[in-house]
Amino acid sequence: MRLNRFFQLSALAAAVVLSGCGGDININISETAPPTNGGGGNGGGGTPPPTGDCPEWASEGESLSGYELPVCEITGTFTEDRTLTNDILWALDGRVAVGNDKADSATLTIEPGTYLFGKSGADFLVVRRGSQLEANGQADAPIVMTSLQNMLGLSDHSSVGEWGGLVLLGQAPVNGCDQANLENCSIEAEGDAGPYGGEISDDNSGTLRYLQVRYAGYEVLPDNELNGITFGGVGSGTTLEYIQVHNNLDDGIEFFGGTADAKYIVLTGNQDDSLDWDAGWNGRLQHVLVQHSPTNQKANRGIEADNSSSNFSATPMSRPVIANMTILGNSYDADDDAEGILLRRGTSAELYNFIVTGDPDMGECFELNDQETVDNATSGDLRFEHSIISCSEPFRNSTDAGGNVTFNAEEWFLAQEGNMLVDPLLGGYMPSAVSPALGAGRNVANDIDPWFDEVDYIGAFDGENDWTIGWTYGLHNDATAQLTYCPENTVEVTSVTDKMNCQLTGTITEDLYLPVGADYVLDGLVRIGNDNADSATLYIAPGVKLFGQSGADFLVVARGSKIMAEGRPNAPIVFTSLQNAIGSAGEKAQWGGMVLLGNAPSNKCDANNLEACSIEAEGDAGPYGGADPEDNSGKLKFVQVRYAGYEVLPDNELNGITFGGIGKRTQVEFIQVHENLDDGIEFFGGNVDARFVVVTGSGDDSLDYADGWTGRIQFMLAAHSGEANRGIEGDNQSGNFSASPLTNPIVANMTIIGNDYTSADKDSEGVLIRAGAASQLHNFLITGPEGMGECLEFNSAESEQLAANGTTVMTHSVIACPEPFKGSVSATTTTEQWFLAQEGNSVAASMLDVIDGYYTIDATEAKAMSEVDASFFMDVPFVGAVHRDFDWTRGWVYSLQNFQ
Repeated sequence: MRLNRFFQLSALAAAVVLSGCGGDININISETAPPTNGGGGNGGGGTPPPTGDCPEWASEGESLSGYELPVCEITGTFTEDRTLTNDILWALDGRVAVGNDKADSATLTIEPGTYLFGKSGADFLVVRRGSQLEANGQADAPIVMTSLQNMLGLSDHSSVGEWGGLVLLGQAPVNGCDQANLENCSIEAEGDAGPYGGEISDDNSGTLRYLQVRYAGYEVLPDNELNGITFGGVGSGTTLEYIQVHNNLDDGIEFFGGTADAKYIVLTGNQDDSLDWDAGWNGRLQHVLVQHSPTNQKANRGIEADNSSSNFSATPMSRPVIANMTILGNSYDADDDAEGILLRRGTSAELYNFIVTGDPDMGECFELNDQETVDNATSGDLRFEHSIISCSEPFRNSTDAGGNVTFNAEEWFLAQEGNMLVDPLLGGYMPSAVSPALGAGRNVANDIDPWFDEVDYIGAFDGENDWTIGWTYGLHNDATAQLTYCPENTVEVTSVTDKMNCQLTGTITEDLYLPVGADYVLDGLVRIGNDNADSATLYIAPGVKLFGQSGADFLVVARGSKIMAEGRPNAPIVFTSLQNAIGSAGEKAQWGGMVLLGNAPSNKCDANNLEACSIEAEGDAGPYGGADPEDNSGKLKFVQVRYAGYEVLPDNELNGITFGGIGKRTQVEFIQVHENLDDGIEFFGGNVDARFVVVTGSGDDSLDYADGWTGRIQFMLAAHSGEANRGIEGDNQSGNFSASPLTNPIVANMTIIGNDYTSADKDSEGVLIRAGAASQLHNFLITGPEGMGECLEFNSAESEQLAANGTTVMTHSVIACPEPFKGSVSATTTTEQWFLAQEGNSVAASMLDVIDGYYTIDATEAKAMSEVDASFFMDVPFVGAVHRDFDWTRGWVYSLQNFQ
């Protein structure tokens, strides 16, 4: 697709030239262009309004081919009230000001659904003191301020700084003023925008509602980039609701003093700080989402907060009150790191119901800097309560010049009311149905300030209502999200779905981002990176669908490369077959599957030369194994793999997901494999962990592990349907039962529901541990109907001995099967005797005694898994995978109705 992009960029260059010499701009509408009727959102709708000539205070601009709407340019300073209507595309020419400073005041009104764009970097809009901006959009028709490149569909996930931004200047107090003479306060804003500050706390600069500011932040003066939206001395009389700043080169939003309040704020992909405040800001915020670039573009802090850079003790002191904020950092690490919250230079604050989390390579998530800020914290003036921090590097302590710790951030955080260091169990920004954030928040409306909305949850979202849907940009794969060109390194093919189809083929050796708005086609073996060379990362946006056209189509992530596939509970990422993608009945083996290959150890490697390990994966997918147990192959969260398992080579069907030598830093949570011909998921060595796993209808084993896998799993539902074999098949190594490292995973809270399938070579069964493997199994529930095979068996003398000597354990588990056990673990101990001698185990009469659908109803006391490993496992009061009061499958799992 590089050639297509080249022509588009060439056309843009021509367009810029033509705009100065009278020619028309002839560019086709593309991915992010507004509809011809000026409607907003992710594509808009409605009846096209009539087109018309430009008003006398604007000049006719160069038309954009493909748009029915005319382009009108505005420039200079408005000293009379003006309205930007949504039947015109409005172009900024240089600095456009509303009013002079406290003189010639005017109101600029912008109708819902209006598009306003900067033609070049130096174009920006400023509303001066005494004037107002009434930009009152609607949920289905937001107002969009963006760049010419974005209008032409040429901005992408890495674009920033394509125009200036929006500046509001007000007359509320700031601490850079002479507090005895606030009336004459006059502080110059960035970008030569004008002065701000004053004595009117409830000053009114207008309304911003349902507004997007995209791709801004141009350096309008040397070393002076604009924020997406700058609020300079803006007062509490201003209305700020439902605002997004996307991909700004500098800060997303910055408050310089003032008292402005805001609700429902989305800050995505901004390259400096997402929210910045200083100069004595004393406003309030609630419902704020900060998401750093999902493709690890430049980012700094979710919050950077100062009182005053020149006088840390200046008054009025910066002390906002903020509730229900979610900060999602990325792995950017260069000049600045992606970080969470930095409070410094004397600021104070009240922070409630925060979630701060991010990728494993994110920088610190909470830091206080400077003694004045520390004093605010230790005195109790600075508060941070009912919040969750979940980061690899949670805190940075304050130290003196000698390196001595003067403030222990972790101790202080944990001493505050309601705070936790736990995984918030999110998918993207949305909490899963079992997130510890739900129900754990403080109702700030009740006991802090009635201005706030009533809540009972931590973070920006309650898990049910996604207040970003319909009016934000680049977050949702809904019916209106439509690409009109394919991403680079993909090729447009004839569409068979309701979206553009973009094909992936061959080996991809550069990072590739698959945004919403298209369906993606796998053509043959698609490999991300070469083996530990030409490494690349495949980024997949929430809600994206990828499909294989035929059986031999499958995806491989080679050693050294990554897949970053994080869906959301309300927008999982789907890998499926052509038949399923077009709405026909899906069946097993309609395409290949997914293969992840890593550099973690396998017992098939030479233990004395792990660096040279190279084990060939099934399906001629490539080699795996190595010396790095901390290897990171990326992330799978809220991902479905449907109808895979094709026999890509003779007698060689693929698993739904193959994990070959995958390391500990890879994140695997909330994944489903549905109707795979071979195993659902299989671990070949490595030590990757997984949580919240569903395998439905696999034709062979639901969970298979071998070759020294030593990972952990908690919460796995395996439900048979049609052809099936085992819920678990565990081997050490088929060629050497005594190979080391020993296969010995820890698996907890698993439900296996068998069926009555039987054939000459396989039956529906429960757990088989064999070929020298060991396992640590806790809180299991294994059941099935009449006709199901044995539910627990050990095979091979080595595996039997490991059970007999206590290396293999199984505790707090229930078996309710017509044929519960098979075989023995020693000459004197049957498998049944061994099982019943383990702590907390029991046998029940039938399925009806232990499950309702797939929900546990058995009352067996569960093992506290935190006693085994508190760094990974959660404690729950039930055995098995899913309870009605802990239903982590809700909302994102495919086709579970047959098991309810």
